[in-house]
Amino acid sequence: MEKQVISKKRVADHGEVLTGKREVNAMLDLVKQETERIESRFLEPACGNGNFLAVILERKLAVVEKRYGMSQLDFERYAVLAISSLYGIDILSDNVSQCRERLFDVFDETYERLFPSSSKAGCRDAVRFILARNIIWGDALDLKTCNKPREPIIFSEWSFIQGSLLKRRDFTFHRLLQHEETREYLLFPELKKKSVEQLPLFSDLGDDVFIPTPEKEYPPVHFMEIAHVQQ
Repeated sequence: MEKQVISKKRVADHGEVLTGKREVNAMLDLVKQETERIESRFLEPACGNGNFLAVILERKLAVVEKRYGMSQLDFERYAVLAISSLYGIDILSDNVSQCRERLFDVFDETYERLFPSSSKAGCRDAVRFILARNIIWGDALDLKTCNKPREPIIFSEWSFIQGSLLKRRDFTFHRLLQHEETREYLLFPELKKKSVEQLPLFSDLGDDVFIPTPEKEYPPVHFMEIAHVQQ
């Protein structure tokens, strides 16, 4: 299996070894149907600079383009939905920054190619805002952010309602893990088996699941305005 090492010190200090693209694709092919479902949610608790998440987004956006590439508004809406379905945590701040930028670039390359003269700043702002909320500088073991003061990790759930209105609900990570059946799986994820659908925030299977109370709910806003209305 191909592994990528940035530095020996990072390996020694943080156990950082990045998975190569060939292995990423092979692992994701085992859940191929989920990686190509626009709304399926994935959480990578040690996301590095985005090797898994970038490939998942590429697959999702290929589906969005195939289905909605002839309509700019539909493409924008479903591209934002695909991006909002991806979550990551990493303990290294440079990885978090690189992962956010990498995912944005995956989106923007497709967006600019399809709509070079009509792409909108509001859509790009929405994508950057969602990535800032979904890709977290934190420690998935103690469930807290790494910035000072350290606080509980909070994830946002995004859902479209009434067409282009986007609804946001915030949940603390530790509340999502209170259900005992999901705790071990999340801390020791195996994407090669399946996505994290068992978790309340990440479940859309219609099964009975533990439903936590959100820490905060926001009124729906047009998705192009979300970066300017919410913080």
